[in-house]
Amino acid sequence: MITVKEYAARRRDLMSMMAPNSIAIVAGAVEKIRSRDTHYPYKQSTSLSYLCGFPEPQAVLVLIPGREQGQCLLFCREKDKLRETWDGYRAGPDGAVVDFGLDDAFPIDDLDEILTGMLEGRERVYYAIGKDVDFDRRLMGLINQIRDEQSRGSLPPGEFIDLDHLINEMRLIKTASELKLIRRAGEISARAHCRAMKISQPGMYEYQLQAEIEHEFMVSGAAAPAYTSIVGSGKNGCILHYIENREKISDGDLVLIDAGCEYENYAADITRTFPVNGKFSPEQAAIYDIVLQAQLEAIAKITPGATYNVANDATVAVITAGLRDLGILDGEVNELIELEAYKDFYMHSSGHWLGMDVHDVGDYKIDNQWRVYEPGMVVTVEPGIYISPDNSNVAEKWRGLAVRIEDDIAVTKTGCEDLTAGVPKTRSEIEFLMAVEP
Repeated sequence: MITVKEYAARRRDLMSMMAPNSIAIVAGAVEKIRSRDTHYPYKQSTSLSYLCGFPEPQAVLVLIPGREQGQCLLFCREKDKLRETWDGYRAGPDGAVVDFGLDDAFPIDDLDEILTGMLEGRERVYYAIGKDVDFDRRLMGLINQIRDEQSRGSLPPGEFIDLDHLINEMRLIKTASELKLIRRAGEISARAHCRAMKISQPGMYEYQLQAEIEHEFMVSGAAAPAYTSIVGSGKNGCILHYIENREKISDGDLVLIDAGCEYENYAADITRTFPVNGKFSPEQAAIYDIVLQAQLEAIAKITPGATYNVANDATVAVITAGLRDLGILDGEVNELIELEAYKDFYMHSSGHWLGMDVHDVGDYKIDNQWRVYEPGMVVTVEPGIYISPDNSNVAEKWRGLAVRIEDDIAVTKTGCEDLTAGVPKTRSEIEFLMAVEP
């Protein structure tokens, strides 16, 4: 887990980048109603979690570099025995200071009064506008209140600066503690995928495989799935974000499972594709081998100093050549790439940053140039081929086939590490695993 000491170091690093006489405000996530008086499971804002780890709703973190009375402050719910009986433990302001290493904490009901005084006279406000419209309006109301009192000497802040840019760049480079948590999430998720492969058989329903995967997540200590699990059998695998998971799986179908758990606020993201009956058909094998080769060549390109796009370029080259060799595409490979002919079958990029969010924060380009890989970055590599069942331009034997293979890759000082290698991905390994009794 992330220690109080590491959270404090993050806050210090952020404040060191802030201008003099400034203030940073980080609003927690709001609770969301599921139906009437029930809520979705609460998940804290990742920015607030990253800076202090406080998990409760109705929280606002304030950082004021150089403030003598305390630089790191939290507004949160007060202790309330009745509400805690119904809804669970609250840290309260005192607990926030003791348990989370903050300099001071105040009741959330006092936010407007106290924050107004903290804003007055500050030259710059660091804040992520647009994430929470209601809090945006509330904060602007406080600043307008200060402006209305300018005639009496009140000085409103003169400039807003996007806080996300600073936090996102910090979050992009993972510490050893963060990598340990992502690695653990990957290990749990890998076991879940293995479980699904071993237990699958024709006649099962997609939701039954989803249940097996998520069961493994929870018994292994994960908080929840990191995103809605995708279990697409047959032609459903051609739907990139298929989440209904209600179809019966037929003998001969490929099953595409994209699922990962969240462990201590960090995500894993794995995709595997396998035949429900345990044996790849010749057509399934031909498509699968292209995707696997594309993924392996892309991973081999990930090393410090390489630019972000090298992995995607590798997948495009391999997939285009492979589809041409099978007769699904026709033409010279470089020309097909230039024409983006592959996009009828491979319509997404090769991956994304991974961390506290599944599609994690961080710019992919700087000054319109692809950024360079650095140790501590974590990226997914997930090439795929999807041949629509309605595509009359390809031979019928290929229609409805979908394959995606995805792993989580950490950039190291000398190359990279596959954090999700615990689940097999060669055809022989998959067929062997599925032949063993569960």
